[in-house]
Amino acid sequence: MEFHHVSVLLNELVGGVLTSPDGIYVDCTLGGGGHSYALAQHLSKEALLIGIDQDEEAIQAAGARLADISCRHLLVRDNFSHVGDVLDERQIGPVDGFLFDLGVSSHQLDEGARGFSYMHDGPLDMRMDQRNPLTAYDVVNRYSEDELEAVIRRYGEERWSRRIAKFIVEGRKEKPVETTFELVHWIKAAVPAGARKDGPHPAKRTFQAIRIEVNGELRILEETMRTCVRHLKPGGRLGVITFQSLEDRIIKDVFREMAQDCICPPELPVCMCHHHREIRRPAKPIRPGKEELEANPRARSAVLRIAEKLA
Repeated sequence: MEFHHVSVLLNELVGGVLTSPDGIYVDCTLGGGGHSYALAQHLSKEALLIGIDQDEEAIQAAGARLADISCRHLLVRDNFSHVGDVLDERQIGPVDGFLFDLGVSSHQLDEGARGFSYMHDGPLDMRMDQRNPLTAYDVVNRYSEDELEAVIRRYGEERWSRRIAKFIVEGRKEKPVETTFELVHWIKAAVPAGARKDGPHPAKRTFQAIRIEVNGELRILEETMRTCVRHLKPGGRLGVITFQSLEDRIIKDVFREMAQDCICPPELPVCMCHHHREIRRPAKPIRPGKEELEANPRARSAVLRIAEKLA
């Protein structure tokens, strides 16, 4: 299946991080290369564009898409949490801009064999990096009821997490839950009919939660943001697109902290933390406009936040 992904907030992200046509830029969620390709159109031959993705299919697709760009470029198969090592090992830096698009790609959602989507039947996988030993099958079939409930509640913010975990555990006693549609069956059975009439698909939050657990998505975000800021040159920018509230909250909070001079509790009479602000951030996040939403409904939950490193 051809790797296909519609890049969200394309011009806003590229315009937000671009400061120098001769600079060094790192696309930490390369995907199909949409944001990188758009950025490359503004870069000179002296510029360096680095793309990082843990998905081998994404690396191959982006490599083909970026083959003819004029600037220097390097693609690395790795998790973006290792961006500091990627740069240090190659003695690259300081960086002019970092780009993050934290959404699951259209390709991953639409290809049933990857197991990300409740709309396509396929094996319970959900790994963004196929080298990862933990799969959605393991989470669904081997976690205890309490562990499964905690994952669905914490990462899916699902009000029916206890019932869903109970129904899944009862169902897997008969046979393992092996496919996405089998998982959807037990979720629908658990969610009361009245609650299924309105709102998103009843399996949306549970699938999100299991995907986050499989890929460790939230655990790595805060430290990765701090790593990127350390590697930015003064005036360099970091742009992050999120698609769900848990991710956006982490980005918002870490940006807020890095933009403050003091992070001591308010009851302390004097500053004891000696914290100095590292970034400047816009007051408001950027969201897709009406035209983009009409063309790509999957963009409806996208939020872009941009930070600029201070001297």
